[in-house]
Amino acid sequence: MADSDNKLGRRPFLELALTVFGGLAAGTIAYPIIRFLIPPKGKGPGNSTIDVAADEGIAPNSGIIFPIGNRPGILIRTPEGELRAFTAICTHLDCTVQYRSDFEHIWCACHNGHYDLRGRNIAGPPPRPLKEYEVNVLNGRIFVTVTA
Repeated sequence: MADSDNKLGRRPFLELALTVFGGLAAGTIAYPIIRFLIPPKGKGPGNSTIDVAADEGIAPNSGIIFPIGNRPGILIRTPEGELRAFTAICTHLDCTVQYRSDFEHIWCACHNGHYDLRGRNIAGPPPRPLKEYEVNVLNGRIFVTVTA
């Protein structure tokens, strides 16, 4: 009689197994969703100066994407020849923006967001302007200073 009291019957065993496996399945599904919605705080580059390109490598009315740690930045030479740099992350849904020489401004292809050459949002859904960085030319090289 003592042996039968310690045995786990089929029904309670199946209920326990289904509860455990169901919890594991729910956790497996929920974990990536939570990591996507609440990403970990990444260490950015802090205050740093990045050697982006040769001065003669950027023609007027053009732009290039360059890395800032693991995020993109955009360097633009305006049609007038002035250099400007911004974060290349759209303020709407974090898509990468690009310079459109035909528009003569910055454009986000994801949802047709437009920014002027000062980084201000001028059309589309972006709610805020792009963060601007300091640009300097030294010995024929373009340097962008990124501040945290």
